[in-house]
Amino acid sequence: MKIVVVDGHALNPGDLSWQPLENFGEVTVYARTPHEKLVERCQEADIVLTNKAKFDRETLLELTHLKYIGVLATGYDLIDLETAKASNIVVTNIPAYGAIAVAQHTFALMLALINKVTEHDQSVKAGEWTNNPDWCYWKGPFHTLNGRRLGIIGFGKIGHKVAEVAKAFGMRMFYNNLSRKTNVYAQFAEYEEIFEKCDIVTLHLPLDDTNRGFVNKSLLSRMQKSAILINTSRGGLINEQDLADALNSGQIAGAGLDVLNTEPPAADNPL
Repeated sequence: MKIVVVDGHALNPGDLSWQPLENFGEVTVYARTPHEKLVERCQEADIVLTNKAKFDRETLLELTHLKYIGVLATGYDLIDLETAKASNIVVTNIPAYGAIAVAQHTFALMLALINKVTEHDQSVKAGEWTNNPDWCYWKGPFHTLNGRRLGIIGFGKIGHKVAEVAKAFGMRMFYNNLSRKTNVYAQFAEYEEIFEKCDIVTLHLPLDDTNRGFVNKSLLSRMQKSAILINTSRGGLINEQDLADALNSGQIAGAGLDVLNTEPPAADNPL
């Protein structure tokens, strides 16, 4: 059995061993694989392990030996599932492996914006505190998370973890999900209501053709000028030009983004 790891550096930057995989077959690990090299490198593979490689219809149809794709991440939007199913290729992901880490990072972005961490870091290094006449120094009003309204879009395992942390901060929570779920922390609300009433909106849902770019000018225009948007799920959920316009015009106060439509970002990315 031939096993090919197509983006090994992202999966294992050097702190783990690939040796256990060798118990199951012949293993080939590539640190990175450009899309145009996928077919060549996976042509004889029975199993492919990946994180962010794109297996579209054209690619999958060329991989006639392939039986299994293991997506070692939560999102699987880069795999053409319809073609994989028609070709009898099993596709799996790891839906909950990073729930705690992603929830933590969500609040890292949230607190960085609320507490103006970057602005303070830059201004102190620029000598502004040194030249300040008073011992106390801040860049604008200080806000707390306690009592603030948090809107959670997508209420799976990660969304639930975010709600647990938000409860500890004393936040008031609203959520939206395909299915309504009983939750002692959060109250169900429609998208429009969440964007209108919440101080912070955070995205935690998979990307598909039904929600691509759904965070657009229409929804962003509903947000308060003091509101912030957090995205630690998929960049394609947001219309990036609309978000850039909202930020530049002062329509919203800020955005904390862990993901973008194209990664790494293009030089002309509006954000």
